[in-house]
Amino acid sequence: MAYKTDYKAVAGLGSAKDGTGHFISQRLTAIALVPLALCFLYPFMRALGSGHEAVLETYRHPFNALIAVGFLIVGFRHLRLGLQVVIEDYIHAERPRMICMILNALTWRGLAIAGAFAVAKIALGA
Repeated sequence: MAYKTDYKAVAGLGSAKDGTGHFISQRLTAIALVPLALCFLYPFMRALGSGHEAVLETYRHPFNALIAVGFLIVGFRHLRLGLQVVIEDYIHAERPRMICMILNALTWRGLAIAGAFAVAKIALGA
């Protein structure tokens, strides 16, 4: 005979009410990455091997700079969402999972900001 209440049996194991939003966000970033990747890679591959000045000139064009920033932001968000699922699925201890989730969020957001800053610096000629 079990002496646990129904609440005690399921505490901490219920729905977080966030799964659908996470699922939709990951799918939308995946869809957005397809045209962004194509628009990012075309000018990047044309400038590749042409020297430093050619690359700088390519990303001084506002359209190319905006596409590069969009690609970085959406790509790093997609990466963060995917890695979050892996962390939630495979790290079961509470403290290591929270540490990994915090590092995941800080790392990919920090790299997205750094990438956007780098492209902005090139685009604005600083």
